[in-house]
Amino acid sequence: MGLTAAAKLRGSGQRRKRVLTACGLVLAGALLAGCNALLNAGSVGPNAAIVGTDLSAGPEEHARIVAAYGGIYHNDKLEQTVARIVGRIVAASDQPDQPYRITILNAPAINAFALPGGYLYVTRGLLTLANDSSEVAAVLAHEMAHVTADHAIQRQNKARNAVIVSRVVTDVLDGDSGGQLALASSQRSLASFSRQQELEADAMGVKTIGRAGYDPFAAARFLATMAQFANYRVAAGPTLEKAPDFLASHPSTPERVDFAARAARQFGAPGIGDRDRDRYLAGIDGVIFGDDPSQGYVRDRTFIHPSLGVGFSVPDGFVIDNTSDAVLATGADGTALRFDAVALVKGADLGQYLASGWVNGLDESTIKRFSVNGMPAASASASAKGWEFRIAIVQAESGATYRFIFANEDATKGLAAATSTTVSSFRMLDQRALASLRPLSIKIVKARPGSTVDSLAAQMQGVDRPRELFRALNDLSANAEIPAGMRVKIVAD
Repeated sequence: MGLTAAAKLRGSGQRRKRVLTACGLVLAGALLAGCNALLNAGSVGPNAAIVGTDLSAGPEEHARIVAAYGGIYHNDKLEQTVARIVGRIVAASDQPDQPYRITILNAPAINAFALPGGYLYVTRGLLTLANDSSEVAAVLAHEMAHVTADHAIQRQNKARNAVIVSRVVTDVLDGDSGGQLALASSQRSLASFSRQQELEADAMGVKTIGRAGYDPFAAARFLATMAQFANYRVAAGPTLEKAPDFLASHPSTPERVDFAARAARQFGAPGIGDRDRDRYLAGIDGVIFGDDPSQGYVRDRTFIHPSLGVGFSVPDGFVIDNTSDAVLATGADGTALRFDAVALVKGADLGQYLASGWVNGLDESTIKRFSVNGMPAASASASAKGWEFRIAIVQAESGATYRFIFANEDATKGLAAATSTTVSSFRMLDQRALASLRPLSIKIVKARPGSTVDSLAAQMQGVDRPRELFRALNDLSANAEIPAGMRVKIVAD
């Protein structure tokens, strides 16, 4: 949650707000949503010129995209790494004279997409998940194919008439949601490439990287890697077989892996082509992993915001998703959480605020006033359109006021327990704790003789389930043998 987002919420007076959509918090779906979250990225051409058939929407959309994804990530080494890869695949493409402009977005999400006019975007999260240049080349070539085939323009026209589904539960809170859903709409509307367009871009992309001399099987390999990472991100465990087709308009990951592998076999058997692994890993060494410091940190199951000076922890089994305007979390039982800031006068009656009419279905008899680590707080329950809600408000000594909203389809014990555990953990951070915070980043280390998945994963810091994350980041099986001298990614501060 960014400082600007929190400030905006505090400065919005008594504007009414909506809360997060529990039913929309299927994290695996976000990662398995075809082009939106799997195999698309932006690219940088040999120069910074922008070439395309429709430039009118580019600048306006560019500003919205950058705002929605936490700004631009500046890292000379990473930018040079991506530019080198792009120069190679552009030269091998059907349009070798057409440059592309890439923006590396400062977001941990695994996401990439294109806009008409040569605007191409990739998150640093996607770049840190890739293991070699050929995988990034597959992503970029796939996106270039969308642009070449005018898929982005077709998608843009479709999106103008689409009904956007947000990640925010709209049933519990009153008021207009237009402005608050803008960022969610920007992200969600990019997930509408059709199945045919995805497979066409896959085929074109594999052809391009094969002609460029890269490993043509990289596309299939990276799709599988992202499926593994998606399973890591889902608190309830693997979901690929349960819901492989999160969006009806996108092919399932298994289908695309098989299709990409068959396309690659036209160049030969696995093992051909250049992966350029060591040089790529050197390019991502030191890149921030996870949340940007200005947006707050997630450490294991704890969210800490140095600028706001606050922190809280969620129960076992929850996964935290720190977005630009709120902190979201989901538990294995379907309980969802939103944490954000609200505008209240210092010393305001928090119970009265809960009863002031902004919560639909509020049971006023459940309003309770209490304190959390010396700070005044209040909580209440609500029911609206098949959802059960628990809402808590805490006001810091400075007057800054924070809101926790929990939702589940049922009034389970888990809903009550998650509310109690999380709210009671809310605290102000002292200067010593703040001074000790450092961002997590990717570190490239060499395996020593006798190194194993377990021994290398033990070097990971500040992450939940380090063994599973280490395997996902390095595309390793559970019992993989790691030869001495092999370079691998770990996460550390």
